[in-house]
Amino acid sequence: MSVFTPLTALLSQLADGLAPLAGDSAMAAAIVVFTLCVRLALHPLARAAARGERVRTRLAPRVAELNARYKGDPQRMRQAVTELYAKEGVSPITGCLPSLLQLPVFAVMYHLFSGSGGALRQHALAGAPLGGHWLDAVRAGGVCGPQGLVYLAVFAVIAAVAAWTYRRARGTAAQAAPLPDAPGAAGLAKFLPLLSFGTLVTAALLPLATGLYLATTTTWTAVERALLQRTPNEAVPAPGTVASTK
Repeated sequence: MSVFTPLTALLSQLADGLAPLAGDSAMAAAIVVFTLCVRLALHPLARAAARGERVRTRLAPRVAELNARYKGDPQRMRQAVTELYAKEGVSPITGCLPSLLQLPVFAVMYHLFSGSGGALRQHALAGAPLGGHWLDAVRAGGVCGPQGLVYLAVFAVIAAVAAWTYRRARGTAAQAAPLPDAPGAAGLAKFLPLLSFGTLVTAALLPLATGLYLATTTTWTAVERALLQRTPNEAVPAPGTVASTK
């Protein structure tokens, strides 16, 4: 038995429960509900990541002070910054954990809906097969055909979320403290927000079901981050308050 069989059965049961409300698009609705449940389970990690981001922003002046103090001693500077983060109970990579832990979920979704023999390929969203691709829909009825419009709607959601994420990321990137001893970190910080638009390309290449998953999870991420970042930052300490490091 395939490792995906239990998940396929779970989605099928969920789709059966949603059929009275969603009709022929019940499986698409099940994908959305399932994705939301997974993201809800990952929410504690997102909260921890948001806390880490707030702490790094609060510590930015102190990290800059350490960089200046130990400019000629990179090893001492790394030790001091590491101890500073450890004292606050956070890690410089905390914010990456939610994204990393979603990768297995994305892989499962891809395998479920990209296999030619997948049991879920028979389901559709507003007439567009969940296992189909955008180019197939374009060939069948054009960009604005019945199936093409379904893809355009998914693309519109992903593009809107990507644009919003990009604007928010640009506004907050300048406040983030750079990682210790990370050449090119500033350039990387400017490039990372653009990755959100890569999701749009991915959705155009992968099956509709995977694009639907991407639209749901990216929307959740954008709203979740906006709500978590509403928590006021702690007061920024005045320069000169960094404790000496032996």
